[in-house]
Amino acid sequence: MGRAEVRAGHGVVGDRYAGKPAHRDAALTVLAVESLESLAAELGVPPFDPLLARRTVVLRGAEVEALRGVEFALDCGEGEVRLRGGRPANPCAWMDVVLAPGAHRGMRGRGGVRCAALSDGVLRVGPAVLRSPVALDPARAGAAVRPPPPAGSGTVRYGSRTGLPM
Repeated sequence: MGRAEVRAGHGVVGDRYAGKPAHRDAALTVLAVESLESLAAELGVPPFDPLLARRTVVLRGAEVEALRGVEFALDCGEGEVRLRGGRPANPCAWMDVVLAPGAHRGMRGRGGVRCAALSDGVLRVGPAVLRSPVALDPARAGAAVRPPPPAGSGTVRYGSRTGLPM
């Protein structure tokens, strides 16, 4: 394959979900390969084939989790493709089958970012330039992002009525 044609508001030409209303804001998924490398090391298994993660774009050295809610561009040498980072790309249980047992849970918070296509263009295998309005830290490329705890879920203190010391 080697290349993918992207259409604004539609997604990747030929993708089974392209143009579907529920997927317009999540037409492409961008993942940092370091997430897979970290997960393989944690699970004590050989490195994974990045294609098995079923993500549209796999980048090296990009803190993709920081792209949530941000408009950015990828240029693979055939012009820029503008994208808007959206919700996290939560992994499915299939990861335990295709990657390794425990991969489903281990990918939480680092499964990549679902993105809307804002412009037409072509993405291809090989080097790319990522342009982002926010500073991205390559050292955090594979770091898991955990959602903040719900409001009011701070430290719970027990009073003397519970019978526990304060």
